[in-house]
Amino acid sequence: MSANSPAAVLVLAAGEGTRMKSKALPKVLHPVCGRTLLGHVVAAAEELTPQHLVVVIGHLRELVADHLKQAHPEVRAVVQERQSGTGNAARVAVEALGADGIALDGTVIVAYGDTPLLTADTLRHLAEQHAAQGNGVTVLSANVPDPTGYGRILRAADNSVHAIVEHRDATVSQRGIHEINSGVYAFEGKLLADALAKIGADNAQGEEYLTDTVEILREAGHRVGAVVAADYRDILGINDRVQLAEARRLLNDRLVERAMRAGVTVVDPATSWFDVQVSYEPDAVVLPGTQLQGATHLGEGCQVGPNSTLTDTVVGAGATVSNTTAEHAEIGPKATVGPYAYLRGGVVLGSKGKIGTFVEIKKSRIGDSAKVPHLSYLGDATVGEGANVGAATVTCNWDGVNKYPTVIGRHARVGSDTMLVAPVTVGDGAYTAAGSVIEGDVPPGALGVSRAKQRNIEGWVARKRSGTASAEAAATALEAATEAAGA
Repeated sequence: MSANSPAAVLVLAAGEGTRMKSKALPKVLHPVCGRTLLGHVVAAAEELTPQHLVVVIGHLRELVADHLKQAHPEVRAVVQERQSGTGNAARVAVEALGADGIALDGTVIVAYGDTPLLTADTLRHLAEQHAAQGNGVTVLSANVPDPTGYGRILRAADNSVHAIVEHRDATVSQRGIHEINSGVYAFEGKLLADALAKIGADNAQGEEYLTDTVEILREAGHRVGAVVAADYRDILGINDRVQLAEARRLLNDRLVERAMRAGVTVVDPATSWFDVQVSYEPDAVVLPGTQLQGATHLGEGCQVGPNSTLTDTVVGAGATVSNTTAEHAEIGPKATVGPYAYLRGGVVLGSKGKIGTFVEIKKSRIGDSAKVPHLSYLGDATVGEGANVGAATVTCNWDGVNKYPTVIGRHARVGSDTMLVAPVTVGDGAYTAAGSVIEGDVPPGALGVSRAKQRNIEGWVARKRSGTASAEAAATALEAATEAAGA
């Protein structure tokens, strides 16, 4: 916390958000690029290190409170029992602090929980200009291409705010103004508390509006200022799922641009999706159709995609990941994964290792230079350095109640179509024969074989499948073989 930190940031997040048409999830908890709408606003506010950070909750409060407790445990949540306007919500927050003996002395920022594009830089600039101009209240404004429906900012000769006129009340000339009120404010704390106490609910909705504080303070002789957001999109609020999708695209564009400016090649920004927690090193390459979620990290010079979804996954330097779904996995330097691989939670792939086509791995460690090339499933397994697991190998690791480990030693060779019935160990340098069901340990350097001796029942197709194409083909081949033998 610095000397320039705000006294408080109040985030209003109590509303129902009926236009989202969601019964189970409050509007502010809808996700966008790795955080909820509310999470984005709180994260921006936290960067300002305010003395107090309060979120006002109401609709489906238990869900919102649980989310804050898990994602932002330092934030204080207070309840607005009845959703009766933004002014009332702000007063609930101020009164909750006052009940704890906290007198707000300094700048107080009021924001909303449905503005995920709002940045810490924008809030910081608002607070700095509020203090520099000596305002009683400062409005965060924006110059928007289409101001229809927004309240217009009317400036006085000294550039202060003379009035905020709602669209329905604006004259023709006033409607030509493109500077609009975002609804985000910076207040002097003591003035805010006084102004909130004077707000009435004499309107058609019977609600207390935070915007009324601006007129209250101006009439009391306090200067009202406005600070224009550098990017008008910072102030966009989310009211329905169409706007939610628009915000996701805008935020993703910012995240992808940030990655490219940091040295990441994103071949097709339009089809590549980044969460806010994603990190990367220079010369990583992201191919089209790739989604990077959670705390995924791309190492230097790695290549991910096309059509890959990585969640909380670390990709090592120089690794290649193609057409893959990976969750909570660690992919070593210069390793290769895919195409069409699925790495479930807890997979660690060593340096230069390989997980190939149509392979599923769960909770397993694959050693350096070890290979699971294709069509296999490994679960709860440890595969040693340089080992090779043949196609269609399966670790039979679950008996319906418990799960058991499989160990494949260094430089071991598991033959194709081997069933490894866990718990079982294939020793260092050992082999298993193709088609075996391995139920016991294979010692180092041994060959494990477990399969029935083949027998052929002559004439079975002619007797059991008479009249089929198979029977006709067999008869033709036998006739040709008989003629060749006679010749």
